[in-house]
Amino acid sequence: MVNASVRTFQERFDVSRETLDRLSRYEVLLQKWNPAINLVSNGTLQDIWARHFLDSAQLFSIAAPSEGRWVDLGSGGGFPGLVIAILALEKAPGIQMTLVESDLRKSAFLSTVAREIGLRVLVLSERIERLEPMDADVLSARALAPLPRLLDFAQLHLKSSGTALFPKGATWRDEVALARTRWVFNVDSIPSLTDPASVVLKIQGVSRA
Repeated sequence: MVNASVRTFQERFDVSRETLDRLSRYEVLLQKWNPAINLVSNGTLQDIWARHFLDSAQLFSIAAPSEGRWVDLGSGGGFPGLVIAILALEKAPGIQMTLVESDLRKSAFLSTVAREIGLRVLVLSERIERLEPMDADVLSARALAPLPRLLDFAQLHLKSSGTALFPKGATWRDEVALARTRWVFNVDSIPSLTDPASVVLKIQGVSRA
C-alpha cells in the first residue's frame, strides 16, 4: 500500500511509476548510509518523502527548466540535487546536473546513488570557492549558508541571466535585508510546500551594491 506522503508527492508532481521507484531506491540507500555518515537528522528519517523529497522537488517546479546546467551547492545527502536529477530524468532530460560536495564521504554517497539508480550527474568533491566559474543556468543550495554568502557563490557560479533558488526558514526577511547592504538583486519569495513559515527565494540579477 502506498503511504500518504508518497501519494501526496505523486499527485503534486505528476510523476511516473519509474520516478517513484527511483526515489524509493534512493530512500533505501539513504537509510543504509545515514548511520555512518549522518546525511540527514534521525528525526526526519521516518518521513523522508515529505521532509526531504517534497521539499527538494518544489525547486524543480519553481524553476520549470527544460534544459541547461543546474548546479547544486553543498549537496550533502542529495537535497535538493539528487531529487532534481531524478525528476529531470523524466521531465527535463536536457538538464545537466552538477552536485558540489566537499565532504569525501558524502560525495561518495552521491556518486553511489547516481550510479545505482542510473542518473546522469557530475559530482565535484571540492570547496565551492575553489571551483572555476560554472556558468549555471540554475543554482541551488539548501541549508548551506546565510544569504549574503550564497550570493558570493552566485556571483561566481551563476550566469548573468540565471536563477538562484535558496530555501530559507522563518528569518528569511532578515537575511534578505542583510544581503541588500552588500548586493543588488531581484527576489521573489515563494511559500514553501512543507513549512508555512519558510519560503524559497527565487533570485535573479545579482550584482554588488
